Amino acid sequence: MAYIKPEEIIENMLQAGAKKAGLPVKQLLIRGFLAGAFLGYATTLAILAATQTGWGMAGALVFPVGFVMIVLLGLELATGNFALIPIAVADRRTTFSLLLKNWTWVLIGNLAGSVAYAYLYCIVATKMGAIDPATLPALQRTIGIAETKTLEYAKLGFDGTIAAFVSAMLCNWMVTLGAVMSFTSTATIGKIAAMWLPIMTFFGLGYEHAIVNMFVIPAGIWLGADITIADWWLWNGLPVIAGNLFGGMIFTGFLLYWSYGKAAG
Repeated sequence: MAYIKPEEIIENMLQAGAKKAGLPVKQLLIRGFLAGAFLGYATTLAILAATQTGWGMAGALVFPVGFVMIVLLGLELATGNFALIPIAVADRRTTFSLLLKNWTWVLIGNLAGSVAYAYLYCIVATKMGAIDPATLPALQRTIGIAETKTLEYAKLGFDGTIAAFVSAMLCNWMVTLGAVMSFTSTATIGKIAAMWLPIMTFFGLGYEHAIVNMFVIPAGIWLGADITIADWWLWNGLPVIAGNLFGGMIFTGFLLYWSYGKAAG
């Protein structure tokens, strides 16, 4: 199980960032859609595990399955791209316009996949509305999470926005580290083990991930949560995307690039 040194990891990050930036819109949408849906799968699995065991960390232990599928299949997750593509721009491997194209279309794809899975999940979980979500603990937990991620921030006003931003920043520090850790091994099992650690960490700590929330908040709304679309985007969606972007780009992308990349010299 070959270990890859940090200098080689940064080179792999730069190559990956440039490659992702050059993908056509069709691929960005398809791969983004699949990534959003797979994170929805992982989130429902994590909520079910935490509900069945009564142990929140059980959810964190299983959630990384979604991220593993995304990385091993080479799919597009906006939060990971927030770290990889900016350093490729800085290293002149790609352009700022291609960065904006990637982020825009991948976010749209992630949103479409997450919301589509949320809708299909609600159909199955409630048997087309025949079952009251209040009677199923996992669905009640989903509603509670969705309301906490929006209404609790709304109660705090601007302080809530700052809290959401910082939580998202800390989240994507770990999520993008998960993407980077996949470059530390040439063996599939090594990649999985390395990715699992930071992804489990962010989920266990309850930090804010924009794409996870693109599943759980719409699902909560369909299940009866007292949330509007405006609540979602004002108190969670926009500040969390901004925090994810800042955290991934600076704390993972550029700090590693400045440490081990060409800029380190």
